[in-house]
Amino acid sequence: MFTSPWIAALLALFSWWFFTGIILLVVRSADRKGDTAHSASVVFTVPLFALGIAGLVVSSGTLSVTNVYVAFFSVLLIWGWIELTFLSGIIVGPERRTCPNELRGWARFVRAWHTLSYHEVLLLCGLLVVTVTTTNAANSFGFWTYLILFAARISAKLNLFFGVPRINTEFVPEPLEHLKSYFRHGNITIAFVLGVTFLSFSTACFAERLFTAETAQMRVGFALLLALSALATIEHWLMVIPLPDAKLWRWMLPALPTTSKTGRSHEL
Repeated sequence: MFTSPWIAALLALFSWWFFTGIILLVVRSADRKGDTAHSASVVFTVPLFALGIAGLVVSSGTLSVTNVYVAFFSVLLIWGWIELTFLSGIIVGPERRTCPNELRGWARFVRAWHTLSYHEVLLLCGLLVVTVTTTNAANSFGFWTYLILFAARISAKLNLFFGVPRINTEFVPEPLEHLKSYFRHGNITIAFVLGVTFLSFSTACFAERLFTAETAQMRVGFALLLALSALATIEHWLMVIPLPDAKLWRWMLPALPTTSKTGRSHEL
């Protein structure tokens, strides 16, 4: 059953929803309990990060259906922990103040970079670890999984900075409230065009590889990548199209106190 590309695509879709929901649930629960809860959630989930690293190392040696799945889910564990450190406000950047309204151009970009720099470096370190682990390995699907997530996240951040018509801030946690001052509502820019084009092209390439794959492990791997890149493309379009995507997770999250001012954009 798990050799079917349809099952693989559905598992990728479910994993995207489930992992996003779990991370939001942990962060929302920590918001209710206080600042120390955010630190505790990051520390207590370090074993999951380590499990992801171990799973990627073990699965990269041999290309099999099982190892393709292991590599995919291992990268999700690695990525999920890195995102948790960000959403918890533990690894973000040295600048924690809101952006002054009068700040424009390069000065605004530099200040925005300082709000995220530590997190961006951590993402790059993650990419380096995944690249070293999978270089010349029989199973490189873990690398492509991380690369899709990385490219989609960088593109999303740039679009939120330069401007998009629709920004959902419902799930932004309390430690990152200052980030909303760097978001810009407006018409789409060249950043959106480039991001959507790259992700759409990637989706088309993975689709072509899926339809021409000759082995079960290749079909499963490219089905996972196709579903993930397609989801990333859709998430970008949700910055333009007014659809209630937040409902996918809102029902499973605990309510915040009425004095809270949280929110967040829609990604893993």
